[in-house]
Amino acid sequence: MGNDWKAIRAEFRALATCTYLNTATFGQLARRTRAAIDRHFDHRDEVACADFLEWFNDADQVRVSVAQLLHAQPEDIAFIPMAGQAISLLIAGIDWQPGDRIVTLENEFPNQIYFPALLAEHGVELVVAPWDRFYESITPRTRLVALSGLSYLNGFRAPAAEVGRFCRERNVLFYLDATQGCGALEFDLSEIPVDVFAVHAYKWMLAPNGIGFMYVAPHVRQWLKPTLVGWRSDANWRNVDQLEAAAPKFGPAAERYEGGMLAHSLIYGLGASVEMMLEIGPAAIEQRVMELAGLTRQMLENHGGEFLEGPHYRSPILAPKFPGHDASLLAKQLKEAGVLVSARYGRLRVSTHFYNDENDVDRLSEELGRLL
Repeated sequence: MGNDWKAIRAEFRALATCTYLNTATFGQLARRTRAAIDRHFDHRDEVACADFLEWFNDADQVRVSVAQLLHAQPEDIAFIPMAGQAISLLIAGIDWQPGDRIVTLENEFPNQIYFPALLAEHGVELVVAPWDRFYESITPRTRLVALSGLSYLNGFRAPAAEVGRFCRERNVLFYLDATQGCGALEFDLSEIPVDVFAVHAYKWMLAPNGIGFMYVAPHVRQWLKPTLVGWRSDANWRNVDQLEAAAPKFGPAAERYEGGMLAHSLIYGLGASVEMMLEIGPAAIEQRVMELAGLTRQMLENHGGEFLEGPHYRSPILAPKFPGHDASLLAKQLKEAGVLVSARYGRLRVSTHFYNDENDVDRLSEELGRLL
């Protein structure tokens, strides 16, 4: 039985007031997500935090749901406030030597550029490669490959499983930031040989900003030491009546990287969003997202939009150029008309999620036709 997309769309109140095609910037919150956060605060008012340890049990259930979505194990999952924490943890844990390399792709998000670039003072080279030279850029001195699930600039979708296998065969660490894409597209970590996988969940995962998750592979946890150390770093942290007063003994699970108190209200919201996606079905979500993206791309081409071509540009992030038109001005004018998209580096960025529908595409077409 297929999903009732109209009923699903009704979960998102903001969509009643505008035409929203901008999930690559921010995802919208479902009613159930907001309700889960409100329930947590209502409960706190009722019991005055007397059962706060139970909140961690609830967080562990969200960990289970996230692991199910990714085809991973719950002990592989840690909660993080932003994806930058994940790549910082990994980079800080590597014993870098002069001449080592980090390889990423052109048009990458700054997270995959900034910290690697700072390592230049230690003799580590950051290589920013075009896709057609990507594999040849990975040499015996390459220690880390860092990529996004989707390019935030143009929607390029790197073949993650292929890249992961290439890196694994050469003993190169593979870091994948799927903040762009996870929640719209399926990421099966039983098929993608990734070492660390990170998602800030406020975009396609439709959670509040400030909460995300990372997967840390078991073999990486054997050597990657936590850099954020706090009261929950010790494996016996649940014994709050008598916490250890010595160097912590780290447990084997990925929660060893969380360090301290969790953002429980945000985790309840994330949990509601993940459960909604599991109910709809990740495969059904991807099919719906890509159908809408295909319809939108055809419409944008009909208006004269020029796209980068190739099989890896079929994604829910659509970024055409309109010759003779300023993309930033177009985005501003569309916003004034109640149609929300964005602009990045001279391209109009339109992003479709499962809560969009054909009427959104028609409305964008109408307003864009007027402006062009």
